[in-house]
Amino acid sequence: MRDLATRWGLSLPNRGVLFGLTTVDDLFASAALAEESGAFESVWVGDSFIHKPRLDSIVMLSNLAARTRSVRLGTICMATFPLRHPVELAIQWASLDHVSGGRALLGACIGGGHEPELRAFGQTSKERVPRLEEGIELLRALWGGERVHHRGRFYTLEDYDILPKPVQRPCPIWIAVNPRQSIDGSALVKRALERVVRLGDGYMTDAVAPDEFRRRWDFMQETADKQGRDLGRFETCLHGMININEDRQAAYDESKHYFQAYYPLAPPSEDVIRVWLAHGPPEECAEVVREWLDMGISTPVLRFTGHDQPAQIRRFVEEVLPLV
Repeated sequence: MRDLATRWGLSLPNRGVLFGLTTVDDLFASAALAEESGAFESVWVGDSFIHKPRLDSIVMLSNLAARTRSVRLGTICMATFPLRHPVELAIQWASLDHVSGGRALLGACIGGGHEPELRAFGQTSKERVPRLEEGIELLRALWGGERVHHRGRFYTLEDYDILPKPVQRPCPIWIAVNPRQSIDGSALVKRALERVVRLGDGYMTDAVAPDEFRRRWDFMQETADKQGRDLGRFETCLHGMININEDRQAAYDESKHYFQAYYPLAPPSEDVIRVWLAHGPPEECAEVVREWLDMGISTPVLRFTGHDQPAQIRRFVEEVLPLV
């Protein structure tokens, strides 16, 4: 039985710096404001190399570690996880955990399968899942207390003791799974969710209807029972979009502009936006956010789809959160 307190997160648009949505200084100021408000418990950044270019996630989080004191710091979805060598990532992430005082939270995923990006790293789309699985297993071994002897499909290490180790023991790894199809009749979705239960310390998703999320969570609990795993402390994270404005249409229009700029190759459909975006006056935003909590989300991470990030954060804390 899960009984987790709600832990709010702020998602920073580190891709937005590249097309004028925000600035580096605004991102840092937003993170500091979120922490000072006392309402947000974590700060997150996105991750990609070539497919969706942005300021590098680990560089961003390292800078945020120096500018904050208490919030957890994470990747909302490390799409580059299969592209990164686990030894290099293990050292970088453990270093981040040290400089942040044990606040690093790695959110991993298989990425979008962008062929030019995969070719640049000498990989194929079919390798993404096995590289994710082997990479997570190897990270945990490298961060453990024993010398590592690993002969896998992609990586070989014989008698290595890689330093530094993270401050956190264990250092948490969450897995993002964001399928657009329903779990009903989809073996692919079920395999992805089974992987989250088997390898992850938390579950991340984005645009999903309440009934669909409940079906997925029921399946994950059944899977955990079969594996003998307790999900009582297992956080469920939804990356939700929000735009607070008394003019509901203006909030929607600004969000559409944001989506088209942020995801130019594949902007979200109207159906996706309908379940992904809370927009309009504070009361209407609060109603959508309450739906996210009611469907079983323990850790809502909010991305504000407006140019004035600090103003949106303040409005959420002062006007929306009291209604939630």
